[in-house]
Amino acid sequence: MKRRCAWAANGGPLDREYHDLEWGVPVHSDRKLFEFLILEGAQAGLSWSTILKKRGNYRQVYDNFDARRIARYSTAKVRRLLKDPGIVRNRLKIHASILNAKAFLEIQKEFGRFDRYIWQFTGGKPVQNRRRNLRQVPARTRESDAMSKDLKQRGFKFVGSTICYAFMQAVGMVNDHTLNCFRHRQLAGKRK
Repeated sequence: MKRRCAWAANGGPLDREYHDLEWGVPVHSDRKLFEFLILEGAQAGLSWSTILKKRGNYRQVYDNFDARRIARYSTAKVRRLLKDPGIVRNRLKIHASILNAKAFLEIQKEFGRFDRYIWQFTGGKPVQNRRRNLRQVPARTRESDAMSKDLKQRGFKFVGSTICYAFMQAVGMVNDHTLNCFRHRQLAGKRK
């Protein structure tokens, strides 16, 4: 039997699949990074399991997280999103996703790729942590504080330090699989 991080071991099938295949794997696709940024913001105050259940619908109604399209969403599109039970129907989070798409596009213009910008917060490679249990995993770090501050200065919303740290975990900027988890060793050697 595979040993997993406690949150996945105690979760449902979607949680375990996400843990085993995605969580902590370094992501360098701008579209995928944008997707995680939007989903982590949508998750604020909710469980990640809730977001995983809605992710397929998010991809559909959010034009597969095409930032150019999202940046142009109209008032009518926002009204439709607010009525869609397949996503988190929170007006502030939906408006934030549109503002974030615009800010994301500006970063792409400045840096060439969002990937180049966002990975600078960990020096371009994953931080390899050695946590024995979930109690040792912080809610935020100085890197997530710096990321949050810079994103906010660039006009992003729903990017507090805790959200940024969850994003960093999800996209493999940090390896927070616990030492007893089979994925820790597998991901310890992953580099950009």
